[in-house]
Amino acid sequence: MNSAWPTWRRVDGQGVVAPDERLAWGQTVMMGLQHVLAMAGSTILGPLLMGFDPNVAILFSGLGTLLFFVVTGGRVPSYLGSSFSFIALVASVTGYAGHGPNPDVPLAAGGIVTAGAVYALLGLLVCATGTGWIERLMPPVVTGAVGAAIGLNLAPMAAHGVSGSPAATLTGLFTLLAVAAFAVYAPPLLRRLSILCAMALSCVVYVLAANGLGLAPPVDFAPVRAAAWFGLPPLRAPRFQPHAMLAIAPVAIVLVAENLGHLKALGAITGQPFTRMAGRTFLGDGLATMLAGSGGGTGVTTYVENIGVMAISRVYSTLIFIVAALFAILLGFSPRFGAMLRAIPDPVLGGLAIAVFGLIAATMVRIWVDHVVDFTDPRNLFTVGVALVAGAGNLTVSVGGVTLGGITTATVAAIGLYQFLGWGRARNVVALSSGRE
Repeated sequence: MNSAWPTWRRVDGQGVVAPDERLAWGQTVMMGLQHVLAMAGSTILGPLLMGFDPNVAILFSGLGTLLFFVVTGGRVPSYLGSSFSFIALVASVTGYAGHGPNPDVPLAAGGIVTAGAVYALLGLLVCATGTGWIERLMPPVVTGAVGAAIGLNLAPMAAHGVSGSPAATLTGLFTLLAVAAFAVYAPPLLRRLSILCAMALSCVVYVLAANGLGLAPPVDFAPVRAAAWFGLPPLRAPRFQPHAMLAIAPVAIVLVAENLGHLKALGAITGQPFTRMAGRTFLGDGLATMLAGSGGGTGVTTYVENIGVMAISRVYSTLIFIVAALFAILLGFSPRFGAMLRAIPDPVLGGLAIAVFGLIAATMVRIWVDHVVDFTDPRNLFTVGVALVAGAGNLTVSVGGVTLGGITTATVAAIGLYQFLGWGRARNVVALSSGRE
């Protein structure tokens, strides 16, 4: 790095636009708006599934992206949106049932701030030592196991969302099919907006069936009409309790693996070695998560949806994410926008949850396939098998009065088993090879 900040040389945009280049300001604004649309579906869905206020989450996604931009020196093209990795632990710690506002957001926020602090400290450590030790401690078999355990742990909440009345089940199934159809059959750009498009279409269908034909409980639009267009979002101060802090802190490990994977994806599509920035990206993401938690927002992470938009457009200018962040901040200060999001019917959220949580688990399987994980090796089999059972079964362990939920035990089991079962393996392999000779 020759200077503190890139110079952002102006280009015409006919070919690839590098991170340190920029388009004309009009094009930059339009590209920023496109990135807001790309992140909106997941960034909105995340807080709704945790019972958090979506205005607060959107606001801190924008503020967090600006903070990330500063920490990384404007060199990493990324948007920070709501992380789904927090959902299971937040629901477990707060006892959230998956419907309506979460009554104990401050308790969860304290854990989110703690996870962000752990994440930021790992970033500082990586800045000093490099990423080699992280890749040895958490190879693809471990990160895949932890991620899949999160998806499976969330399965009961998703299934509950579409259970009950026939109308709820049909709405949830329609929403699920809509997400899948948009993801598979829509044009490339709309595929990146499949959650947002399916959410909008399903809400319209539900309102027609419920409010128009009386086939389901109607949507109450009175709070939407009563909400102001502009105003302060309802910020909540975190409350720090040891059991919540210890339960949610391990999410930092998942975020590290996720962020590192996204950096490698960015490197693949841009041809630039972004992994050298890993320490600063971890630090920026961790500080942004702490900032979000300090105001009652969800934890944040770099978004693959926005990486997909960049891969399609071939525009990687980091200035675009400043524009996207400013758009998000404006939406965060619109109570009417938040009221519209809170009016989304529960069965629609349930259908979206099945799609998203299932994709979390399935994406981890892709990690194993892409990295050719050897499942004939008992070390890998035990690591994955135990983590999946701990996560799916929500294995809960009490240690010194502190209760550790299924995601935490799955994380500890995956990392611990993989390292424990690796002791002496290299020495044994050498001895066996010598014996054959």
